[in-house]
Amino acid sequence: MVLECVEKETGRNPQFAVIWLHGLGADGNDFVSMVPEIVAADWPTARFVFPHAPRRPITVNGGMTMRAWYDITGMEIAQRQDETGIRQSITQVEALIAREVERGIPAAKIILAGFSQGAAMSISTGLRHAERLAGVIALSGYLPLERQLETERSAANADVPIFMGHGSLDPVVPQTLGMLSRDFLRSLGYSVDWHSYAMAHQVCMEEIADLRNWISARVRNLS
Repeated sequence: MVLECVEKETGRNPQFAVIWLHGLGADGNDFVSMVPEIVAADWPTARFVFPHAPRRPITVNGGMTMRAWYDITGMEIAQRQDETGIRQSITQVEALIAREVERGIPAAKIILAGFSQGAAMSISTGLRHAERLAGVIALSGYLPLERQLETERSAANADVPIFMGHGSLDPVVPQTLGMLSRDFLRSLGYSVDWHSYAMAHQVCMEEIADLRNWISARVRNLS
C-alpha cells in the first residue's frame, strides 16, 4: 500500500519528480509552502510528492505516537538504531518511486529529498535503489546503517549527485553527525555537495537558493 501523500505540480504533464520526506513528528504538509520558493521559472514542469510517514510510538518521547520514519530510542540518535523501522520505511519510499515510474516519470528523473529523519531515509533509500536516480538531497540529517550500506548499495547510484545541507547550530541533529556521514560517503567514493549554514534545526533562505541552483543543474541534464 502506497503512503498517503500531498502533491503539488508546477504545470501539466510533469517531466520530473521530487519525493520529499518530512522530519519526526511533522507530516507531508511541512514543506509544501516551500515549492514556489525553490522552483525556478525555467524548469520543466515538476511533481512534488510529500508523503505522510506512518504513525508509530517514539521511545525518546515517552512512547508518544507520532508520524515518524523509524523509532528514536535515545538522545544519541545514531546509537541503537531502529533497523526494522528504517528498512520498513525504505520499502515504503521504494513504493513511492515505483508509483512515479508507473505514472510516466522514470527513475532517472526522480530526486529523493528529505529533512532530518526524512534526510536519513532519502540517503538510505536512494543509495540502495536499483535504478539510477537524478539526485539525493539530505537536509539536517545523517546516514543510518552505515556499515550495511557498504554491502547493500547500488552500483547504479554509485555516482548519484548528493546535496547535504546542515545548520552549524543544530541542537537536534548535530552538524558533526552530518559531517561524519558526509565523510563516510566520500570514503565510499560518493560525490557529496556539502553546505553549512549558521542556523539551528531548520531551513534558511540561503539553503533554499543553493537547493534551487543544485536542482537546476540536475534538471538541465534530464532531457
